[in-house]
Amino acid sequence: MPVTFTFGEMLSARSVIGSTLAELGADYDNLWVLTPDIGATLVEFRDTYPERFLDVGLAEQACVGIAAGLAYDGNIPVVSGMLPFLSMRALEQIRTDVCYPNLPVKIIGTHGGLVGNGGSTHYAVEDLALMCALTNMTVTSIGDPLMVGEIIRQSMTMQGPIYIRLAVGKKDMVLYEPGQHKVRIGKGIIAREGTDATIFTHGTTVAQALQAAEEIAKDGRSVRVVDMFTLKPIDEELILRCAEETDGRFVVLEDHLAYGGLASRIADVLADRGVCLTAFERLGIPQVYAGFGEDEQLRDKHGYGLKDTIAATRRVLAAS
Repeated sequence: MPVTFTFGEMLSARSVIGSTLAELGADYDNLWVLTPDIGATLVEFRDTYPERFLDVGLAEQACVGIAAGLAYDGNIPVVSGMLPFLSMRALEQIRTDVCYPNLPVKIIGTHGGLVGNGGSTHYAVEDLALMCALTNMTVTSIGDPLMVGEIIRQSMTMQGPIYIRLAVGKKDMVLYEPGQHKVRIGKGIIAREGTDATIFTHGTTVAQALQAAEEIAKDGRSVRVVDMFTLKPIDEELILRCAEETDGRFVVLEDHLAYGGLASRIADVLADRGVCLTAFERLGIPQVYAGFGEDEQLRDKHGYGLKDTIAATRRVLAAS
């Protein structure tokens, strides 16, 4: 089974954000970039368009509120910061100031999941559940740094808000060759074809899912990997097609609480459509505060590392 990704090349998603916004600043004279004191990679935009750049300091609520005001005045505001704080400290402002009037505010951030070794206060592990619950919010979780620029460009013409979740963003693995997949907000990517089961995943765990599928291929089994980088609106057609084409065997892997994220979104689609699977397993963070450690170590500790992914997929394949 050919693999549709290449490991080895590393790229900073933060640098992609900075260069993309600087490029778009020339095309959109109403593009504003705001940050709550997390603007090191926004220097290019700041230096080129200083009149449209604002660092509010460590005040996420104020940052989102100002962005909403700018959007009311016909501008396209981008808020760039750390997601543990943007998704929780500023949740009321996002809900009431941005989502309620359906304003085109882009919230882009790092530290989604158990990355950065910052401890539980600095992990965004409930964020996708919170953002998916908000009316009018589009929710994405990006694993390939090259995809970030394309998602930002597409978001420029969106009417409502969007949440773009990244890992630490300093050294990210390129998963796909440029142009290999059509990237469209609201549509998943089949990162690897397969017929016996499907692993759904997003963000930092896409690479892990691909590694698991490659290992299981040694058993003579064919596992599909779907990068469901848009959680809302979710690609229902692809979920239903995978249920039919991969024998109703699903594993959902994510660097988020096991309940409330992608697995819950997929389960809702299946229940609403009356689809019965052969087997379904969800891998994610249990109801614990994860503690300190490197992200791979924490995944192993909490039961959703590479070995756990392989074991869960084999269980799904063995189910009758």
